[in-house]
Amino acid sequence: MRDSDVHINRVDWLVVVIYFALVIIGWFNIYAAVYDSQAPQSMFDMSINSGQQLVRIGISVVLIILIMVADYRFFENLSLFIYLFFIALLVITPFIGKEVNGQVLSIGFGSFRIQPGEFAKLATALALAKVMERPTFDLTKTKDQLIAFGVLLLPVALILLQPDTGTAMVYFSLLLMFYREGFPQRYYILGFGFIALTLLSLGIENNLYLAGGIIAIVLFLIFLGKKSWQKTIVFSLIGVGLIAYSYSIDYVVSKLPTHQQNRIMVLFNPNLDPLGVGWNVTQSKIAIGSGGLFGKGYLEGTQTKFDFVPEQHTDFIFCTMGEEFGWTGSFVIISLFVTLLIRLVIMAERQKNRFSRVYGYAVISILLFHFMINIAMTVGLFPVVGIPLPFFSYGGSSLWAFTILLFIFVKLDSSRTQQLGRFK
Repeated sequence: MRDSDVHINRVDWLVVVIYFALVIIGWFNIYAAVYDSQAPQSMFDMSINSGQQLVRIGISVVLIILIMVADYRFFENLSLFIYLFFIALLVITPFIGKEVNGQVLSIGFGSFRIQPGEFAKLATALALAKVMERPTFDLTKTKDQLIAFGVLLLPVALILLQPDTGTAMVYFSLLLMFYREGFPQRYYILGFGFIALTLLSLGIENNLYLAGGIIAIVLFLIFLGKKSWQKTIVFSLIGVGLIAYSYSIDYVVSKLPTHQQNRIMVLFNPNLDPLGVGWNVTQSKIAIGSGGLFGKGYLEGTQTKFDFVPEQHTDFIFCTMGEEFGWTGSFVIISLFVTLLIRLVIMAERQKNRFSRVYGYAVISILLFHFMINIAMTVGLFPVVGIPLPFFSYGGSSLWAFTILLFIFVKLDSSRTQQLGRFK
């Protein structure tokens, strides 16, 4: 048997079945999101989103076949070329791309357009896997840390120029993979500390209260330090730094575009502007809550029918499921995603070389971030940042990018017995 042959008996079919289950259920929900009971159209009608999405699903199947019949070494050997190719596309996107709502995200010809930022996620995952596969690579070493973060941050910087904050955030999910590969734990503790301080800075209206709390903590730590003047100076400097950081957060937020400021403020005060900037989240929560235990029934969602939730077929597709199939339907979808992620972790841990393992955890990190943030966004636990639900939301670029991302790993896993062990 040649290396390029498909090893049917070693394909993880549970992952494949879950993928198609999510895609098909998503397709039905896309139709529900655009369904008009006064003028019903066929799901296969190419003039509506469900018909267009069906074509994209068909293209995804072709992509899966091409990936599975390719030699598994193809993705490793060309990983850096793929990365540089999409970096080049990100560079030219602001110049030749189509502007929509102040953002230049897509390039293409006529009606066929792609978003390079979506595909650059998988390119970055491949590039990081290639860089980290070296036996001498060590994320505890400063040099290797700089290399890894250089690969990670380059697409982030280019995407922020579009500007597309939501997509740029996704790349930082790869820090989960960094953790698995040995990135020092102290940096995560420090990072979570700054995240907590940032949230407090944004959530507390008067920073004087936060500053007072920090000063109280510093004084307490000085007392515990038995009044050592060295510790007093250190803790005082830390306190001043934290207070300065909290005020700098307010300054940075004040420089953001007005719509982004409003989205952040709505997170901490959902009732700030329920008929304006808070409309999407408010209506999404109403839709999900009104579904009850078993939902209103397929194509019977009133929030959906009357277009109360904007972007319900893309970023807010989950609320369609919640309204029409209730808690039960939502639980099924969440269970499918959780099962998929657990299975991917099992697959990543059984890989025979570091390239496949690193790539596997990159896939897990990206899918987990999208899954958690999208659902948190629809129930008001995270600002609206334009994060699609993998395999479920309407859109060609996101579906194709997620499909390629996942099935490259399925291919690597099915060929694991042929791979040479290259762990440190």
